[in-house]
Amino acid sequence: MTKLDLFVRSHGNKLLWIQAVLAFSFLYLPILILIIYSFNTSRFNAVWRGFTLDWYRSLFVTSAATIATSSSAGILPALNNSLLIAAVSSILATIFGTAIALALERFNFPGRKAIEALLFLPIIMPEITIGISLLVFFTLLFRIIENLSGIRLNLGLTTVIIGHVAFSISFVTITVRARLAEFDRTLEQAAFDLGANEWKTFWRITFPLIWPGIFSAALLAFTLSLDDFVITFFTTGVGAMTLPLFVYGQIKFAVTPAINAISTLMLLASLLLVVSSLTVRKTVDS
Repeated sequence: MTKLDLFVRSHGNKLLWIQAVLAFSFLYLPILILIIYSFNTSRFNAVWRGFTLDWYRSLFVTSAATIATSSSAGILPALNNSLLIAAVSSILATIFGTAIALALERFNFPGRKAIEALLFLPIIMPEITIGISLLVFFTLLFRIIENLSGIRLNLGLTTVIIGHVAFSISFVTITVRARLAEFDRTLEQAAFDLGANEWKTFWRITFPLIWPGIFSAALLAFTLSLDDFVITFFTTGVGAMTLPLFVYGQIKFAVTPAINAISTLMLLASLLLVVSSLTVRKTVDS
């Protein structure tokens, strides 16, 4: 046995702890620095001048003077668009994804295996590929509609919502199917024996028991939509500026603490959604 083997055996736990600390520091230290510098008095992130909350206040001040001088004046319309897109797309993705999950879990039909394989494509495919394919699809579709009817359609909030639904359905379906895999079918059979039809059994037995999975899937879809940049970039149009696109546009000019403040709020919102999802699942399961 070499000296190296003896050293690893005697200090193995310490080495694992050091590796873990280095790995987590590499992942989360930049985020921590971003949050700290969102409270910086200076307009430049390179130098710490003092603590202030002015950058957070400026994000939501709508006075004429602030709009004329602040680079973050357009954050509220962008935030409203992001919330609208995330809400609508998550609702639609949850409805369709839950229906697909129930169909795949409960029924055997032609093409079932192919649909299961297709569901993993939006997860494993690069987002830029999905974004470009959606852009090409909408461009061709709008051209066909214009040639047939003379109506000219453009990219906007609707196309962004469709794009977000397209990639969110897979995540919703997989999450709900995981919940359905733990479902006890004898409860449904007992409801049938007591005289309930399929519709009443679903709403009084099946839906309440799989609700934590559906809720988690909806929050996941909402979070993915709220934070998405690539697919939104390729499917958006005039008047459909979202919060990630707004941040990207501001970075082109200068990375100020206002950008850090926006990023911090987005991170906080994502964490709250994830914690809410885990809390609901834990509460229901217990």
